Amino acid sequence: MLYQATHTTRYLYEGPVSQCISEARLTPRDCPGQVLHQFRLHVDPEPTVLESRQDYFGNGVTAFAVFHPHERFSATATSVVELQPGPAGTNTGSVAPQLAWEEARDRVASHGNAGLLAAYEYIFDSPFVAWARELAEYAKPSFGAGRPLLDAVTELSHRIHEDFRYEPESTSIDMPLLEVFEHRRGVCQDFAHIMIGALRSMHLAARYVSGYLRSGAMYQGADASHAWVSVYVPGAGWHDFDPTNDVRPTLGHITLGWGRDYSDVAPIKGIALGGGKQVVEVAVRVDPIEEGPRGRT
Repeated sequence: MLYQATHTTRYLYEGPVSQCISEARLTPRDCPGQVLHQFRLHVDPEPTVLESRQDYFGNGVTAFAVFHPHERFSATATSVVELQPGPAGTNTGSVAPQLAWEEARDRVASHGNAGLLAAYEYIFDSPFVAWARELAEYAKPSFGAGRPLLDAVTELSHRIHEDFRYEPESTSIDMPLLEVFEHRRGVCQDFAHIMIGALRSMHLAARYVSGYLRSGAMYQGADASHAWVSVYVPGAGWHDFDPTNDVRPTLGHITLGWGRDYSDVAPIKGIALGGGKQVVEVAVRVDPIEEGPRGRT
């Protein structure tokens, strides 16, 4: 499947902004099951500086700065992405063994090779996901002795989908995770953080994935930034789960990037001098397209 993704973010200020400096993580990744063919980022007003790099996690980052007064600001990212059969963003070349979750935990803790060492850093606390007894107790019913890791994670994802209500604007990104957990409602970022916290409470490696859903899909979170979870299976790589929709991401999920939690992959973040109050508007479309010209720009 070939898709065009368009992500527009607009900032409207009540007064002039003298200058702003921002980072965008809006470039879809090349990863198993996904190929990026084209990417453009248009910034208005025209930036004085615009540079691209990769961050620590290998995500594409575009840094830009506007050094003249403005009262409106927009950034539009347009991508052409090909999704191939198999779960997006995972190691599709390996079949996950019936590995018990305890053995997966112990192998990651040993960090005896490069893959295990890379996964090991995802078992620790991160800015938005800290260990909590409540999350450990919530996770335990899914992790019976000797149960295969992927079976346990599938059940945990399903339970979160059933136990938590998807409710836009019910939370904010700075709301403490345990408060979200107590209220049992939130959006995809919250569902992902809850699942990551539960998995890390079992000393399993889990990371946050930022991306999009195909527009018009019968899923919660379409036409907006979306988030899901990857868990590391020793010998079989990373495997994705979308607890918001109780599915394994496939041909309807486009991966932008991954990190420890939302703080590592926020679509746009930065600082502005002046401006006063601001209104932020975000619009996302992901539509299938016919085969056509390809190539990065």
